[in-house]
Amino acid sequence: MQFLLSLHLPLKPARISQLSSILSNPIEYLKGVGPLRGDLLKKELNIFTFNDLLEHFPYRHIDKTEIKKIGDITPAADFIQVAGKIVSCEMMGEKRGKRLVAELRDDTGSLELTWFQGINWIQKNIQVGQSYLVFGKLSYFMGSPQITHPETELFTPEKKDGKNYFEPVYPATEKLKVRGLNGRQIGKLVQTLIELLHEKDIPENIPDTIIKQLQLLPRYDAYMHIHFPANTEMHEKALTRLKFEEFFLAQVRLGLIRFGRHRYSKGIVFSRVGELFHTFYKNHLPFELTGAQKRVLKEIRQDTAKGFQMNRLLQGDVGSGKTIVALLCMLLAADNGYQSCMMAPTGILAQQHYDSLTALLKGMPVETGLLTGSTKKAMRKELLAKAANGSLHILTGTHALIEDQVQFNKLGFAVVDEQHRFGVAQRAKLWEKGEVPPHVLVMTATPIPRTLAMTAYGDLDYSIMDELPPGRIPITTVHRYETARSQVMDFIKAEIQKGRQAYIIFPLIEESEKMNYENLMKGYENVKAYFPEPKYWISMVHGKMNADQKDANMQRFIQKDTQIMVSTTVIEVGVNVPNATVMVIESAEKFGLSQLHQLRGRVGRGGEKSYCILLTGNKLSADARERLKMMCATNDGFAIAEKDLEIRGPGDIEGTRQSGMLNFKLASIVQDKHLLDLAKQYAENLLNEDPELGLAVNLKLKNYLQQQKGQTLWSKIS
Repeated sequence: MQFLLSLHLPLKPARISQLSSILSNPIEYLKGVGPLRGDLLKKELNIFTFNDLLEHFPYRHIDKTEIKKIGDITPAADFIQVAGKIVSCEMMGEKRGKRLVAELRDDTGSLELTWFQGINWIQKNIQVGQSYLVFGKLSYFMGSPQITHPETELFTPEKKDGKNYFEPVYPATEKLKVRGLNGRQIGKLVQTLIELLHEKDIPENIPDTIIKQLQLLPRYDAYMHIHFPANTEMHEKALTRLKFEEFFLAQVRLGLIRFGRHRYSKGIVFSRVGELFHTFYKNHLPFELTGAQKRVLKEIRQDTAKGFQMNRLLQGDVGSGKTIVALLCMLLAADNGYQSCMMAPTGILAQQHYDSLTALLKGMPVETGLLTGSTKKAMRKELLAKAANGSLHILTGTHALIEDQVQFNKLGFAVVDEQHRFGVAQRAKLWEKGEVPPHVLVMTATPIPRTLAMTAYGDLDYSIMDELPPGRIPITTVHRYETARSQVMDFIKAEIQKGRQAYIIFPLIEESEKMNYENLMKGYENVKAYFPEPKYWISMVHGKMNADQKDANMQRFIQKDTQIMVSTTVIEVGVNVPNATVMVIESAEKFGLSQLHQLRGRVGRGGEKSYCILLTGNKLSADARERLKMMCATNDGFAIAEKDLEIRGPGDIEGTRQSGMLNFKLASIVQDKHLLDLAKQYAENLLNEDPELGLAVNLKLKNYLQQQKGQTLWSKIS
């Protein structure tokens, strides 16, 4: 095994040139692959080059480094490797019970080998009296050890000490297995590749100082031991090195974008805190700002005074007072002679923002406007004129804000609410509205776990608001089974008698729009049976309605014309009805944790005690139980987001950002948080000292990043 010995011997002279040559070779050029297998590897596993095969990592290893004596086997063993002579081999049983049974014996005892499949072929190839090396999963039958379907090979003297490495097993697909490329065969191809490679083909990409400080394996050694480790310890070291590398490179890339923006982007300077800000702060604030709000305002104030464009993500749980912070920032812009806009994903939400801003600014000399798809023609014309001549201070709206005909005189501050609902291109259109790009504050009420924010949003500066304003009473959440439905409905009636309102939410089943509609209608009829007209009035909102119908039904609920809102999840984001104190979520087991938390945030927005009731069937999966337990235990959105990430993994949450930054092959932002923290810390220290990556110690890293086409956005960096 020359390729493994080379790990421990002095380096061989270079036979093959740089990484760009050998590892970029098409996979069909590797010995043992060829055009047919090459096509299969491309289609089934996305392996196009030697490098792709090198990064197709094994999912487990088999330990064949030791040959055990049969007499030393204990029931505690799992997979074992033994050597001995076949002393008998015969066919037993009939029809379905037919099997081939052989006895393997060494100088300490004997072991039974059994085959149920391919037995004719095996019988021809197994010779009584011959010595074999046998590997397989140990089981016991009638108190005696046996291996079913063992791997066997002829035993020769050079195999007496076992292999000097763990044997890798690789992910494969059914189509590959049919063509003779199972996980073990892929291992043989990787072995062929590794025998070709030299240290120069896998150049180092992390500065030597960091490798030394963290005692990381060199990159070449890490690749050798991730595939063919000499022992468990070496495999662990290889894993740690390559996981750290994935996190570190991602953090450096994001850091370069962030540093580049801080250094090179031209931004508007808000040099003063003026009359409007002070007047509002002293006379119009509905309540004392929380410590978190003050901290975020200070961060934004510093950002907008530096002369670089601000791009800040503000995440705060439902009801943490993000809108007040956004308004104070827009007043800061107005004090400096600039206009602001606030973009929301739906007409309902834009209307709501507009209503709350105008209520807060009542009696102040600040001109506000609302622009959505349903704004009347005359009103639209007037708003566009005011935006263009600068007399309009704040324009709230939907995507309508980014249309070409919307021109601002001096746009200085842009707020994007629930940013994951907008694409990158849509946000970029906002930036083009000013000669100098406006400062951008991106707000989300969807708490993003810290680990996810570090990877998915690492190019933005981010602030967290983790305090609720005074006077907010925590929402009580309970889980009830279907059998308690009538008690739940009675509870809603009692709340309505107090003058309150309630939501009843039905899940969306992604596969079928028709089924969703039928379920909702059935649910609606059921609710009507409990709450007959004219004593009770019910609004309904669902995806099949047109926008006007939806808005009209929402408005009836907001105006208290109806006491109950029956809806699918369309009310998830931002709907504000302070008088609603009960939310019933039907089939709550079908919702994800974050979605349940978002829905719950629709109640508890006034000063009254509010309740969220999770209704489910009696049969629940372990995951569903875990989610419901978490919901009843806490109102903390960040704790819920972390748990959600733990249960679902980052894959489902990746939609929070159109980004390749989460596509790690080995590292997991859930299991490897400590490594992510370490990588972030080292990447930040490195960029603080050398933001251009110009120092000699960082040149390997810079060269590597420049070679990674499309992954490092150099155009964004400088």
